[in-house]
Amino acid sequence: METQMNAVLAADQARKVMIQDGEEDTIDLVELFYLFLEHIWKILLCVVLGGFLAFLYTFFLVTPMYKSTSKIYIVSASNDSLVSLADLQIGSQLTADYQALMTVRPLLEDVIKNLDLEYTPAELVEDVVTINNPSDTRILEITAVSDDPEEAAAIANELAQQAVIYLPRIMECDTPNIAETAVIPEKAYTPSYVRNILIGAFLVAAAYCGVLVVLFLMDDSLSTMEDIEKRYNVQVLAMIPESGKSGAKGYGYGYGYGYRNALQRQDRNSEKRKKVEQG
Repeated sequence: METQMNAVLAADQARKVMIQDGEEDTIDLVELFYLFLEHIWKILLCVVLGGFLAFLYTFFLVTPMYKSTSKIYIVSASNDSLVSLADLQIGSQLTADYQALMTVRPLLEDVIKNLDLEYTPAELVEDVVTINNPSDTRILEITAVSDDPEEAAAIANELAQQAVIYLPRIMECDTPNIAETAVIPEKAYTPSYVRNILIGAFLVAAAYCGVLVVLFLMDDSLSTMEDIEKRYNVQVLAMIPESGKSGAKGYGYGYGYGYRNALQRQDRNSEKRKKVEQG
């Protein structure tokens, strides 16, 4: 009896010393693997649930956006029939100027007025219109973004038309040509249902796995003989059966259960001795 009590006290003291010394418990990756494997169906359920919630969020709360693009071609011709190398070089230089001037306030105000838009020139530049010049070309791409596909195409075409009229007058150069008009887009370019569903499924499954890992690390209960040997660095000598109050029978491992049973037997023996002495 005293030997078991001393062993338990020594093991507890050793554990306290280990904690005070700052030694950290190592994570057994194999145990984590079997933990995830044990909850694989719940993890798969979280994947399905996360994907479904992401689909609902995208369908009901995210506004689809459409974009349409028109293109203008800039070239300076010295005569009506031929385009020389010098003309091409001048056209390349003019392209950068066109790109900068296509977002000036007077030009944007004409577009807003003609289409009866509710944007300001600053909002049109920041949120709606994008001017892009592909590398090594004299082409300007005018892209408009809107939640209305017809509005997106109308803005791109109107800005190209006004640029053809307005910019040659300002720059005193030849009129550029409209290479391609914008068409009404049939499909929204954003949001992406596939991407959002994958992100939602991953986040919910990762959150559930994170909860499992936290509970696993916080669980300091003793379930097997290996747990006792690993925690207290002692060898388990016997397995002692124990009956609970409800009548269910179970088995406890190591000194913890044996110590508790020993204390219970000691209390019962003390009570018997008192009754004998009183009798």
